[in-house]
Amino acid sequence: MTDSLDGLSSFLAVAQHKSFTAAASEVGVTPTAMSQKIKLLERRLGVVLFQRTTRHVALTDAGQTLFDRLRPALRDVEEALTALSDYRGRPSGKLRLTAPRTSGWLIAPLVARMREAYPELTVEVSLDDAFVDLVASGFDAGIRLGDAVEKDMVRVPITKHSSWSIVGSPGYLAKMGRPSKPEDLLQHQAVRQRMMATGVVYRWELERRGKEITIDVPGGIVANDIRLMVALVCEGCGLAYVPDEEIEDDLAAGRVERVLESFVTKGPGICLYFPERTQEQPKMRALIETIKRLRPSR
Repeated sequence: MTDSLDGLSSFLAVAQHKSFTAAASEVGVTPTAMSQKIKLLERRLGVVLFQRTTRHVALTDAGQTLFDRLRPALRDVEEALTALSDYRGRPSGKLRLTAPRTSGWLIAPLVARMREAYPELTVEVSLDDAFVDLVASGFDAGIRLGDAVEKDMVRVPITKHSSWSIVGSPGYLAKMGRPSKPEDLLQHQAVRQRMMATGVVYRWELERRGKEITIDVPGGIVANDIRLMVALVCEGCGLAYVPDEEIEDDLAAGRVERVLESFVTKGPGICLYFPERTQEQPKMRALIETIKRLRPSR
């Protein structure tokens, strides 16, 4: 072999034990094989590393110089290998997650539970509505609607469904009237959503008697942030199609009201997703178990 590191572990074993027999026993080879490894190393380096007699083994000046230089590096290697045990045991290091900006209701308790249970673990969250390539962007896992996840990813369901509503402010509905059927939306104004993943403006998907209806509701306001859309609805700017998690407080306070509830269907559930090769890492196992404990029933 021409690898410059080949034979160095054998050299270090003999140098530490001052014995070919003891070094061979440690490495798991015969003394003859150990002697051959050292001869090949000396030949490749062009120097004699050991003075050998029938009773003693001693380092030459060249061997001592090599040993003195390698010994600190050996400690670094041993410490590095010892550090790997942390990744085989309790979760540690950094866990990087990507999730939509509308997922704060889920992310906050998840991160809190992870930090409480695993204080050695640093959790970093990036909120981005656009779909993210986990491997290329350096993320461990992502949270997205199930139908948006690539087929080669492992998925762990978080919710069975995602619930959305069409909402308007009481003032807007008093002025413009409450729509009673999907076609009535064409006479209304919408706060429309530009989808980050595709760049297109979302056309509302409804259902009537099992048949899908797509309505391109007119509107002079387009936004790419759900919270901003809800705030604009509260200001009376029009109707919006938004996740239920984002309107709970506004519904309770009477700032918005639902319309056309019987035409709005449940969407695909939210899931955790990640590359298959990462699922055996302790931090990923801990994340999966924490999600299962927090998983809502809906």
